[in-house]
Amino acid sequence: MTLEEFYEELNDVDASHGTRLKYAKIVLNDMDLFPKLIEILFRVDDKVSTRAAWVFEFVCKEYIYAIIPYLDTFTSNLKKVHFDSAVRPVAKVCSLIAQEYDSKNPNTLKKVLKPFHKEQLIEVCFHWMISDQKIAAKAHAMDTLYLLGKDYAWVHPQLTQILEQDFPTQSPGYKVRAKRILKKVKKG
Repeated sequence: MTLEEFYEELNDVDASHGTRLKYAKIVLNDMDLFPKLIEILFRVDDKVSTRAAWVFEFVCKEYIYAIIPYLDTFTSNLKKVHFDSAVRPVAKVCSLIAQEYDSKNPNTLKKVLKPFHKEQLIEVCFHWMISDQKIAAKAHAMDTLYLLGKDYAWVHPQLTQILEQDFPTQSPGYKVRAKRILKKVKKG
C-alpha cells in the first residue's frame, strides 16, 4: 500500500476502540506501514494526523519495539504535535517507552534509548505539564517524567514543584495521579 493509499485508509478511523484496534492490526500485520503511519502522524496540521496518532498508540501498546528504528524521528518531532486528540496518544506512547525503559527485565529499548532521546521526551513532557493540555496527556507526562527522571537529578524536583503548584486548581483526576507520583518521588 502506498503512502497516499494508507492516508486514505486512515480517513476511515474513528474514535472507537474497535476501529483503532482494527487499523493497528493492519499495521502490525504489515510493518512496512509503520513508517508511513509515523510520517502521517507528523503531518501535524492535517486532521488525519490525529487518526494516525490513535492507530500509532494501539500499535505501540501491542508492540512497543516497533518504535525502535524510529526513535530519532519520534522524539525529535514530538514537540510539533498540537491537536489535543493527537497529543494524548503520543503522550501515552512516551509513557509506554518510559515504562519499558524502567522495566526490571533486560530489553532492547534499554539498550537503544539514548540520553538525547530521553532528554527530548523529558522536554516535551514538561511542556505538556505547564501548557494547557487535557488531564490525560498530563497524566502520561507525569508518569514519563517520574520514570525517566530517575536518571536525571533535576527532573523530580522540577516535577514536584509543578505538581504542587498546580494541584489546587486541577481536576480530581489530575490530583489523584499527582498524589501518586509525589508519593513515589518522596519514597525515592
